[in-house]
Parts: sequence; structure tokens; C-alpha cells
Amino acid sequence: MKKIIEVNGLVRLKDLDDTISIELRYASENNFTGKKIYPIDICVLRRTTAEKLVKVNEEVKKKGYRIKVWDAYRPVYVQQLFWNVLPDDRFVANPAKTGSKHSYGAAVDVTLITNNGEELKMPSSFDDFSIKARRDNPNIEEEVRKNLNYLTETMCKFGFDYIDSEWWHYVDSEWKKYDILDVKLDKFI
Repeated sequence: MKKIIEVNGLVRLKDLDDTISIELRYASENNFTGKKIYPIDICVLRRTTAEKLVKVNEEVKKKGYRIKVWDAYRPVYVQQLFWNVLPDDRFVANPAKTGSKHSYGAAVDVTLITNNGEELKMPSSFDDFSIKARRDNPNIEEEVRKNLNYLTETMCKFGFDYIDSEWWHYVDSEWKKYDILDVKLDKFI
């Protein structure tokens, strides 16, 4: 059995389910800042949030899909960097207020992929700050709406809420039970 490292209630997602695909965008230059933000490529979440995501993954696997994670726990200093780049609380949570639910370890940015790793068609690319990313975009194609609805229904079934401005962003419905964290990712190596 794989050893599960837990720090301040956070665990590595791969330790709970290694079939979840992880492509942390902020551990690369492929993100809205154009810079590598995370010093290491490790995906962590609150244990209970991660367990819920594992249940979602088990459910979507029944239809031949898997969950792909673009972001999970985000240290507070990273949230401040994002705010410095895009100080617009429609898209980036202000760290001087409640901060991001990512910094609680209770939010995750996800999509669906096939077993071959191909992303299902969704309303926009990740970190698209236009109307295309909005759930209420009237121009979403039928196939895309079907994919998004399936992802959303499944995430909600296992205890996640969503926001309207970013189709990929889901928050553990129990996030208020947690405190904001600023744990360094290297503690999980």
C-alpha cells in the first residue's frame, strides 16, 4: 500500500487515485501568466476534498472517462502573484479578502478526458477570461453543453459546488470547515 503523506490536512491526490490525470498548469509556462509559478509539480488537496474527487473519478470511469486536474491546492503567495497579474475579482480571488478556495485546499480545476487522454470538448480552454468560459454563454454547442452538464452533475453529486464564470472550477461544498493554508509544496516530496 502506498504511503499517504498528510500535512495540515492536505494529501497528494495521486496517493489516493493514480488514475486521475494531473497536468498542473501553474507548474509549467502553459498558463495565463506565461511563467512557471509552482516550484514543483505536486497536486495536493484537503483529504476529504480529494476523497470526493476520487469518487467522481470512479463514477466517470463507468462511462469511459477520467478526471483531469489543472489546479488544486494553491499556496497564498501564489494567489497574491495571480492578483498582481490580474487584479479583477471576477476571475482572481483577492487574497486581501477571503482569498481563493484553492488556498483552503478545497477547490479544484478539472475537465473530463477519455481513457486515451483526449480532453472532451468543453466551452473554452482553461483560464479563458472571456464569455466563452461562462456557464451562461448562449453560444455553447449542444455536444459541449452535454459534456459540461455531465461533469457538473457528477461533481455536484459527490459534494462540489460550481461558479458561473469558470466552467472548470469546483469547490468542496464543505470548504467553510477549513482554514486558509500557506503550506509549501516541497513538504510533500
